[in-house]
Amino acid sequence: MEKNNTRFPLSSELPSKKETVCIFGTGDFGRSLGYRMMQCGYSVVFGSRSGQASGLIPQGASVLTHAEAAETSDIVIIAVHRVHYIFLESLRDILRGKVLVDVSNNLKINEYPESNAEYLARMLPGSKVVKAFNTVSAWALQAGGLDASRQVFICGDDSKSKEKVMDIVRSLGLTPLDKGSLLAAKEIENYPLQLFPMWRYPIYLSLVLSAFIFFYSIIRDVVYNYVEKGRDVSYFILVSIPNRVCPIVALILLGLVYLPGIFAALLQLYRGTKYSRFPNWLDKWMLCRKQLGLVALAYAFLHVLYTLIIPIRYYVRWRWNSFLLSQVFNNKTDPFLTGTSWHSDAYLSLGILGFFFFVVLGITSLPSVSNSVNWREFRFVQSYLGYLTLVLCTAHTLGYGGKRFLNSGSYPWFLPSVYMYSLIIPCIVLVIKFFLIFPCIDRPLTKIRQGWERKPKPQSTGVSSSV
Repeated sequence: MEKNNTRFPLSSELPSKKETVCIFGTGDFGRSLGYRMMQCGYSVVFGSRSGQASGLIPQGASVLTHAEAAETSDIVIIAVHRVHYIFLESLRDILRGKVLVDVSNNLKINEYPESNAEYLARMLPGSKVVKAFNTVSAWALQAGGLDASRQVFICGDDSKSKEKVMDIVRSLGLTPLDKGSLLAAKEIENYPLQLFPMWRYPIYLSLVLSAFIFFYSIIRDVVYNYVEKGRDVSYFILVSIPNRVCPIVALILLGLVYLPGIFAALLQLYRGTKYSRFPNWLDKWMLCRKQLGLVALAYAFLHVLYTLIIPIRYYVRWRWNSFLLSQVFNNKTDPFLTGTSWHSDAYLSLGILGFFFFVVLGITSLPSVSNSVNWREFRFVQSYLGYLTLVLCTAHTLGYGGKRFLNSGSYPWFLPSVYMYSLIIPCIVLVIKFFLIFPCIDRPLTKIRQGWERKPKPQSTGVSSSV
């Protein structure tokens, strides 16, 4: 599809004439990258097998044969698949000393024993191979927003060649990230093939928790009523039980967002330094806290939606009508209980406030929002408001339970209500955090996080001296 050349430049400044860049490959990515580079002031020469231009090539770009195109520039972007690298062997002498930017990806993780970039470097030992741009999509280059694809991983064995590629990346409005030598190319090539790498554990955990709570609730409510009372309440499976699963999983995951920070603080206090690495499991846990929080927010949203449909459920309307008719036929009106009203309004208000701050946490975690606030503002929202959210949601759950903790009827088959399990982790987090904010603990912890280290105890030599 031919592009409209009346678009405005995507860079913040008007394009100024820059060096010529050669691109081998006229596929979607090669054309998109060339178009973006031309908007930023580069001259682009495409190398193709036929050397003839087509309507798909951005207007203003030249199309030559591979050999002719390679002669025009010291930087050659290889935008072809690995299986087509064979033609590069015939250009070995022309490409000697040039910077070859490998942008290829594979179809699956670890498809080959060595990375495409290392294979290219072995094929053309006289060239300087740099891996870059493989984490950016053709669509993102054309769209221009690049909110989720602004970071470009770069690796290579020649520092000057990497710096040249980084300059190009910056001029395109992207952010280069140096990953080191070409040995990192395999990791960079595997990165786009990973399906939500940071989301995997939060999603698996939420699904496991959901399944456990769901089947636990079925046994406790549906099976118990059928076996012990002969009542068929299987319709609870569609709304009532999911409306228990969602808030419980949301609260547990929210507690798990702040629990690794508690562990980290305790470890730093114990070690007396911040310069000692955390255990690998804690590192991974802390890295996926954002994803845990967003999954928890999704469950909280589902809880709100399920709650909103309660008044229109047939079962609920039937119970209300039966209760009303019972009062009419018995000429009886239940007295208004002020204490019950306070209790009901209190836990509902806590739930509304908790959900509001939960949404605020989710909004501030978005890249477009987090990039517009400074570090202190972000920390205030994610830490202080985060703990406030946890307090409100925990209090909401405690208010929902009320006196049911002490009611023997709340333990069919000696099984506690499932919401009690959701309080374990949040209460542990809040109790430990309560002690951590004591000045006698907070002050040394703050000093440690600012770089102070506890002096190691002098080792005993095992030799006693006589006086």
